[in-house]
Amino acid sequence: MAVSGLVMLAYLVVHMMGNLKIFFGPEEFNGYAHWLRHMGEPFLHSHWGLWAARIVLLAAVIAHAVSAYQLSRRDIRARPVRYAHRRRRASYATRTMRWGGIILGLFIVWHVLDLTTLTVNERAWQGHPYENVLATFSTWYGNTIYIIAMLALGLHVRHGFWSAAQTLGAGSAARDRLFRTAADVLALVLTAGFVSVPVAVMTGVVH
Repeated sequence: MAVSGLVMLAYLVVHMMGNLKIFFGPEEFNGYAHWLRHMGEPFLHSHWGLWAARIVLLAAVIAHAVSAYQLSRRDIRARPVRYAHRRRRASYATRTMRWGGIILGLFIVWHVLDLTTLTVNERAWQGHPYENVLATFSTWYGNTIYIIAMLALGLHVRHGFWSAAQTLGAGSAARDRLFRTAADVLALVLTAGFVSVPVAVMTGVVH
């Protein structure tokens, strides 16, 4: 779970940076989208690099989901009866990890149908990524789904990054505050970066 989570986290950082290109206008954003489809050329054939990235990401998502299920079943077997009195020592982000994961899983499906296959994007225009992003965030439901998912992502990253550090042996009592701070900063930056796009469209900053 830790390794697959870090793979997806690395992707999210790169994806957010790519999304922010929308603030530089349609030419730059569409140029970035074009580069994604042709990255690796001429060594790689057109779209091969993009599909390689998609396969790695899909494998990470599946591994993460399977690991979550296995760990959940292991927890139930270890403690089939609930504690009579439970203290809330865990943070809100920790307590909502499972539901956050489900929300993000459903969002991934919607996001692919919306901006990759263009199935649910009513005003989508094939080959015009900038315009398609504007079409999505010009609707109340597109903004609502995206912003809720990004808030869930922030909470998920906040706990997940720190937890992965502990799992992989990088954490210690001396470095605990450092990793918690890094998790907070990373979650805040990712959430703000992703949410800034729909907010910019709604306010007319990007049009």
